[in-house]
Amino acid sequence: MTDAHRRRWQALQEKLRAHNVDGMIVTQNVDLYYFTGSMQAGYACIPAEGEPVFFVRRSVARAREESSVRVEPLDSMRSLAERLAGAYPPLRADASPTLATEFDVLPVREMQRLEKALPHVRWVDGSNWVREIRMIKSSDEIAVIRRAAALVNEAFEHAAARARAGMPEFELMANIEHYMRLRGHLGFMRMRSYNQELITGMVAAGAAAAMPTYFDGPAGGQGLSPASPQSSGMRPIGRNEPILVDIGCCIDGYVIDQTRTMVIGELPPDLMRAYDVAVQILRAVEAKLKPGAICEDLYIDALKQAANAGLGDHFMGYGEDRVKFLGHGIGLEIDEFPVLARGFAYALQPGMVIAIEPKFTFPGRGVVGIENSYLITESGFEKLTFAREGVVQLPS
Repeated sequence: MTDAHRRRWQALQEKLRAHNVDGMIVTQNVDLYYFTGSMQAGYACIPAEGEPVFFVRRSVARAREESSVRVEPLDSMRSLAERLAGAYPPLRADASPTLATEFDVLPVREMQRLEKALPHVRWVDGSNWVREIRMIKSSDEIAVIRRAAALVNEAFEHAAARARAGMPEFELMANIEHYMRLRGHLGFMRMRSYNQELITGMVAAGAAAAMPTYFDGPAGGQGLSPASPQSSGMRPIGRNEPILVDIGCCIDGYVIDQTRTMVIGELPPDLMRAYDVAVQILRAVEAKLKPGAICEDLYIDALKQAANAGLGDHFMGYGEDRVKFLGHGIGLEIDEFPVLARGFAYALQPGMVIAIEPKFTFPGRGVVGIENSYLITESGFEKLTFAREGVVQLPS
């Protein structure tokens, strides 16, 4: 068992004991990987006291190779209650135990299967406990995120050297994805939120970038069809319009997030001014980015800056399609805790990794902005993304 996995499930055990919960059944693949080191199908039981057991449906053999906790085969849901009671006497039916699981991601049908298999259990939501533990990264996790950041920088320069007027957005995105896939990008970026999907990011130009969509981000993109209504489409990139290159990649499960703005020719003056305001907002956040800063305060301050610049209606989307955040945690998923938004009173702590993305949306014209990912340190922050900033002007 690795020390990293032990520290993780011991941190969860502390939360279970603090809330008088007897254990947690971990079901989601990313959470399973985080606590056990394996993403095989099954249930990891982490008791409030004692060692975890990973009950695996498939593949038991592979889970035994990968997992840092004990693996036991699970032949059927009917045997789960007996297996749990055998492993942990406090979880016997006559003890009327309380168990947590991830209500935020567990489908109703799967929850009903657990309730049927364990009818004596009182269930509570442990989602936020898991997300709070995951938002503090270890040095090993940060090292992988740094590798992803270096690859995204290379991919951005690769894109800047190839972008040209008349090129379909999707071709530019395909260039970026091909470059990163050959160097270890897994090809997707996991999201926790229901019905939210992301492959590599959002690369779009002009009016297409400003098209609103279901995706919870300030820039939508036309996409290739209503079946995938976001990110790059087949629209040709034009001259003198902003090209938003909002990309990440996933290395060994961990993601990075970065946005830069390019233009073939020159941006119109008002869009250039909006970009400059986005940079000013980012610099103002950086000045406060240190342990103890409150997440929602950073968001509220950014809203005030955008309003004072006369750009409040365009900040983080336009009109009723504006999103209500400034930044988000990243790690194994692109939408981790903490979130820089109202209602998130978390104080920043060393080990958090946060993407901060001030952007301005102009319907019919485009999106401009910038995004960097940051590690919160004991004394402030370390900027993890380092692609060149400023509007990158390409020859027309």
